[in-house]
Amino acid sequence: MIDVARLAGVSQQTVSRVINGSTNVAPEMKDRVEVAIGQLKYRRNPAARALATNRTMNLGIISFGLTQFGPSLALSGIADEARRAGYATTLVTLGDVDRGSMRAAVEHLVSDSVDGIVVLAPVEAALDAIAGIYYAGVPLVVFEPGGREGATNITTDEVEGASVATRHLLDLGHETVWQVAGPKGWLGTRARLLGWSRELAQAGRVTNEVFAGDWTTQSGYDAGLLIAGNPAITAVFVANDQMALGVLKALADRGLRVPEDVSVVGFDDVPEAGYYRPALTTVRIDFEEVGRLVVKRILDLMRGAALVSIPHVSASLIIRGSTAPPVNSTDSHERKRTP
Repeated sequence: MIDVARLAGVSQQTVSRVINGSTNVAPEMKDRVEVAIGQLKYRRNPAARALATNRTMNLGIISFGLTQFGPSLALSGIADEARRAGYATTLVTLGDVDRGSMRAAVEHLVSDSVDGIVVLAPVEAALDAIAGIYYAGVPLVVFEPGGREGATNITTDEVEGASVATRHLLDLGHETVWQVAGPKGWLGTRARLLGWSRELAQAGRVTNEVFAGDWTTQSGYDAGLLIAGNPAITAVFVANDQMALGVLKALADRGLRVPEDVSVVGFDDVPEAGYYRPALTTVRIDFEEVGRLVVKRILDLMRGAALVSIPHVSASLIIRGSTAPPVNSTDSHERKRTP
């Protein structure tokens, strides 16, 4: 640090402030310190920094469901933003989300002296499990898809996303919209069902029984076979793109055209969605932004900053080739019920 201060022409205290992220440094001095750090390839001793700041520079993450697109992308956003802020991350993956498993995970991270904890487990059981657990003064932030805006939870507006997807299909002229839903117990499943059913109710349309899925392509394919066997179905909202891929394959296997016979909307906008056949109309949420907001709120909690509710991470509809107005029955292929 002495060498950095000498090269930059500033005091050691100024160098320390820059390294610790203080805003009480003139931009010109900060630039000089950062240039000197780069030239000298200075790296501060983590143990020394922990002693000086009373922080370990480590964030704990309790996760569940990382095989799914949203949570995995949020984790990437957390890791990237933490790294930019000078923090390492410790990941604890849960096999079961119950009170005992959650308590053990929290205690493990607290014993490792993490500076903050993120719960990235978007299932109802996780919210129940963390209720009443003592965090030993460690700031904790929860990812809660479809939840209410709050000061210590990061939410995504999945209710509105499902509503927009449903409205799009109704505006195209479809009489109603069916849904292939995610598995029970997931916050995203609940939110996407709510947005879909609310939009249908507001439009005065029939809400039919949902097709149950489990986020996998196979479950979407199984639902797609049932959809193909019902000539009344012209529009389907599928609760994630992975299942939507299965639906598209099943419809094609049964000789139905998308979107001429059935329009399909997905959810997530996975990188491959534009390469589906046809390209998939879907709902996009910036899950990496979720990760960035999580870290920023953890840092706010550490600093004791005045907290306000964090707005939902919004959803937007990406329109591609899998949706269109319904074709008159005289113009469409004859649809036969599948046994």
